Amino acid sequence: MSIYRIGIDVGGTHTDAVLLDQNNTVLSETKSPTTEDVATGIYNAMHQIITQANVPRKEIKYAMLGTTHCTNAIVERKRLNKVAAIRIGAPATLSVKPLIGVPEDLREVLGKHVYLVRGGHEFDGREIVPLDEDHIYQIAEEIKGKVDSIAITSVFSPVSKSHEERASEILREVLGDHIPLSLSSEIGSVGLLERENATILNASVVNVAKTAADGFINALKSEGIDAKVFFGQNDGTLMSIEYTVKYPIFTVACGPTNSLRGASYLSELTDAIVVDVGGTTSDVGVLVQSFPRESSLAVEIGGARTNFRMPDLVSIGLGGGTVIRTKADGEFTIGPDSVGYKLQEKSLVFGGDILTATDVAVALGKVEIGDSAKVAHLDKDLLNRMYTKMVSLVEEAIDKMKTSADPVPVILVGGGSVLLPEQLEGASEVIRPEHSGVANAIGSAISQVSGQIEKIYSLDEIGREKALEHAKLQAKTEAINAGAAEESLVIVDVEDVPLAYMPGNATRIRVKAAGDLAQFEIKELV
Repeated sequence: MSIYRIGIDVGGTHTDAVLLDQNNTVLSETKSPTTEDVATGIYNAMHQIITQANVPRKEIKYAMLGTTHCTNAIVERKRLNKVAAIRIGAPATLSVKPLIGVPEDLREVLGKHVYLVRGGHEFDGREIVPLDEDHIYQIAEEIKGKVDSIAITSVFSPVSKSHEERASEILREVLGDHIPLSLSSEIGSVGLLERENATILNASVVNVAKTAADGFINALKSEGIDAKVFFGQNDGTLMSIEYTVKYPIFTVACGPTNSLRGASYLSELTDAIVVDVGGTTSDVGVLVQSFPRESSLAVEIGGARTNFRMPDLVSIGLGGGTVIRTKADGEFTIGPDSVGYKLQEKSLVFGGDILTATDVAVALGKVEIGDSAKVAHLDKDLLNRMYTKMVSLVEEAIDKMKTSADPVPVILVGGGSVLLPEQLEGASEVIRPEHSGVANAIGSAISQVSGQIEKIYSLDEIGREKALEHAKLQAKTEAINAGAAEESLVIVDVEDVPLAYMPGNATRIRVKAAGDLAQFEIKELV
């Protein structure tokens, strides 16, 4: 019996879908307009690829989804959980309240139940003061029935997470096992405010993740498919539904990372720059050993600074639907707004009345889309200047992502990549692989499952060798929990940064392990 897998990636303009066989050969692909409710677009795309391929539905055993559900919910301030934010850090952190610096409209939604509790640790692991357990019990009684998700952040929990874990035990004792708890030690890095923000945001989108997961499973069932479902996460790997609902924040920015993974697979390159041109933006990222390079900077999500892992990306407001406006003096502006998923209604080549980047490329004969006669009247000199500016925007973004002046391979993917030329400044070669238009969906379908651990160790106590060994074991355990097959696990990244300002010869170790999907269904069939 053959084993097939579905990969779907939801973008702002299109929902891309592919169906692969067990050799990862593309059997069918589609770009379907993203719908306002997202779920309809997912179902439409999935129905199209299954109908095209005409494979037995009972042999489709895996389904992977890269989704913008959680990102959109945070940005739009909609469908968020009622969150209780508990910081364990009094009296040391009383001067800086939780959610400080977060936009007021987001703080109004997430800051209704904020608590400061005595406890926390110093940077060397010593207790500031013992955890005030009575206060935790009091909070648990107070929030009963008022919140449906809890974020717990303790000072220096990446060094010692004992207070967070004890607080979670008390909350479960009082409130039961059904209420989701987000612990900052499992989500963010060192840096209290950013880690706290990331944890609160994670707690806020648990219901959104559950709804997305249920919707995807129901869409599969409506097609008669009983598949194991995985979600894309922002390091270019997959996670199980259980893991997704626990750590939904890790789905943020999974679209560009899926594109990077798909680009690596399609081009057979492990190290390159990838330009993913969509309908609204172009995302430029870097492949390092087939995985996206990670950002070392704090990243804002919906206006809130966070410090959990995110891909290192430069996004520019240039896509197939980018609006181009001309001025009376012959000058013009490119974007940053886009007609998005309404490209086939609004763009000139489709009978609309808005000049887009697609119209410029069609008018200059760079690509054949829509009706070129509808843009034949446009001034060629002006169009050439527009196109030159479009290309230079991409070249500048590529230059920002390079670590040296040397030319590097550039892989073009995404539906809008057809707008770009075969040569780009700073590129040793420009590669546009087959199926590049749905690289994001392919990246979702072929991705491995990973686990990552980031922890501070005192080398005086444990020694470097044992610290690394412990971190690698923890990372592998995380990967297995996320759905990876134990026998296929490999360590794909190790970072060891000495912390000179901390006593005990301290070092921060970050390890990522990745492996193939655990073959649950195949075992059942044998």
